[in-house]
Amino acid sequence: MSVDQLSVSLTKEQAYALVDAVSERDDLALTASAHEIEDTGEWVFEATCDSPPDLESFSELARQVLGGDVTFSVEAIDPEVNWVAKSLEGLAPVIAGGFYVYGGHSTGPVPEGLTPMRIEAAQAFGTGHHETTTGCLEAIEMVIRKRTPYRMIDVGTGTGVLAIALAKRVDAKILATDIDPIAVTTTIENARDNGVGEQIDAVEATGLDHAEIVARAPYDLVVANILAGPLTELAPGMGGMTQTGGIAILSGILNTQADGVIAAYREAGFTLEDHLKRKDWTTLVLKKG
Repeated sequence: MSVDQLSVSLTKEQAYALVDAVSERDDLALTASAHEIEDTGEWVFEATCDSPPDLESFSELARQVLGGDVTFSVEAIDPEVNWVAKSLEGLAPVIAGGFYVYGGHSTGPVPEGLTPMRIEAAQAFGTGHHETTTGCLEAIEMVIRKRTPYRMIDVGTGTGVLAIALAKRVDAKILATDIDPIAVTTTIENARDNGVGEQIDAVEATGLDHAEIVARAPYDLVVANILAGPLTELAPGMGGMTQTGGIAILSGILNTQADGVIAAYREAGFTLEDHLKRKDWTTLVLKKG
């Protein structure tokens, strides 16, 4: 199988936004990642694709997400190389919400008082470096300081970082779901490597009508770091599966999209508790009334 690498220089926010959008599709790329070139400070979006890549679809998606035309470069690569891991291996650890998220390449000690999570670069989005993930980690810390949830779900789990964070802090089961089977496998592996494998059940699911999701409802804590569009579409289902007084932590939302998401969840019976902004990105904490 021949594999190509598609890339373009963007701002950090644009690169991560495009990674998010590509990760929502199962027909465009094998992997997608964003990384900084240390020497120049320039950010690059990269995707590995079966050759030849669908440049027309990539360009249309970029126009939808970024609001303008993007010129991608394409280069044939060695399919045996894990290019996502290679591009992310130099990332520094992340500290957010009392959590310390690091990769195996990090050699320093875990700072005292922080909860460590080892999340390796993999074929799934979510190493903890994006503002949406740090916002969610901070929101999780805020919520569990006030209450102890006992029935939790992480929708669109990616690498499982949010589910693992919950398992590290709460002695209860967490259901983690994703439309991508690679994400499900990655979550299971990461949960095991972080010593919380017994607490996290990961399943492949599209939407919220999977039998396992329905069987465990209602939830008193829902976390979903996906995109504003899917979050808005899922609002009625989220309202139906969240118990009265339960909390939803939502991210993957640009600041400009926040009001629309808040309105959709207000219609579903939620009220806004907190609104965290990290650069161009929003994390919402909502309570089911």
